[in-house]
Amino acid sequence: MRKLWLVARHEYLKMIRRRAFWLATLGIPLLIVLVMAVSIAVFAGRRGEKPLGYVDHAGVLAARVYPDLGQGERFAEMRPFPDEAAAAAALEAGQIQAFYVVPADYLASPEVALHYWDEWPSDALRADWADFMRVNLAASLPDRVRRRVLEGVELTVRSADGRQEVSSRNFVNLFLPLIAGVFFTLAVMSSASYLLQAVADEKENRTVEVMFTSLTPEQFIGGKAAGLIAVALSQILFWVLAVAVGLVVGARFLEPLRTVQVPWRFLGVIGLYFLPAFCLMAGMMTAIGSMVTEVQQGQQIAGVLNMLFLLPFFFVGLAFFEPDSPILVALTLFPTTAFFAVTLRWGLTAIPAWQLIASWLLLVATAGFSLWAAARIFRVGMLRYGQRISLRGAVQILRAREPR
Repeated sequence: MRKLWLVARHEYLKMIRRRAFWLATLGIPLLIVLVMAVSIAVFAGRRGEKPLGYVDHAGVLAARVYPDLGQGERFAEMRPFPDEAAAAAALEAGQIQAFYVVPADYLASPEVALHYWDEWPSDALRADWADFMRVNLAASLPDRVRRRVLEGVELTVRSADGRQEVSSRNFVNLFLPLIAGVFFTLAVMSSASYLLQAVADEKENRTVEVMFTSLTPEQFIGGKAAGLIAVALSQILFWVLAVAVGLVVGARFLEPLRTVQVPWRFLGVIGLYFLPAFCLMAGMMTAIGSMVTEVQQGQQIAGVLNMLFLLPFFFVGLAFFEPDSPILVALTLFPTTAFFAVTLRWGLTAIPAWQLIASWLLLVATAGFSLWAAARIFRVGMLRYGQRISLRGAVQILRAREPR
């Protein structure tokens, strides 16, 4: 056991000292920060745009009531004009960005005309205009009725067993499992790919023959897998901290981020699936590295096998419309696609307990077989220097009796 941990420690230190590791580890958080900064800049900059003008022939905006916003929130300026000619002159002079015309028969036919010059008003400004219209139309209503009209309806969708709930206030949480699943899957695949390269390199330069004078194949593979699991967990921890900081900072500027809740149950499921999914991928990569004679050959085969893990991504559209479809259920139960399929469906439906249990058990069993098979193939592949092991040959190796 001590030798296994020595290999794991060596592999971990070797990986985290690579420039590629830090580029991948820092690249995603920097991308998140960049996207968050752009979103905040767009959101904050919308209030610096020119005012909106309006011509009110119906008299519904005479009170000029503005929505009651929270502390620190600002609202676009709405500038009234007596007629279209005055508003058009202000638009041409660059004093306003656009202006609306509310017709005299607005209450009978709610059609409003928008006039602009070169630049179409942003979504934020048009949303401000809609809020301005709504609050003025409700100005004459009793306070309780007016508040209810302005707040609208908060829809909560809850599964019959109460395990799944999504509301309009925390709608962002619907997409968090999918996003997290993509990150975790990429971490598993990228780290396991290092194992393919390490095994193929050491087999190609024959350093593995020296190692096996003091190590068994099981200790060698187990140590490398343990070290790379630690590498993947380090990456994920760094990404989680980056996302947490981004959400805290972004919530000060973006309203939807304030309703984000930590999906503890989902994180628990991810924790249960992560280790067997990584072991499955590690076993497959080790076996490929043992069968080929060059790293490039192994990478080509691994690229095809990686599609088995990413297959649920091609059914994202189906997941939104029918998350309990037979196809997605099958992908949930199939070992290579179980990890991503569960994360894809988690935010969209209440996955039955029997599917989670069966899926996890199949994944664990397949992962165990994968590591066992990888050790058998690696032991034989070590002895066949310069010879490629075919798929049929690998099956024969697995079916052969273990020498005593």
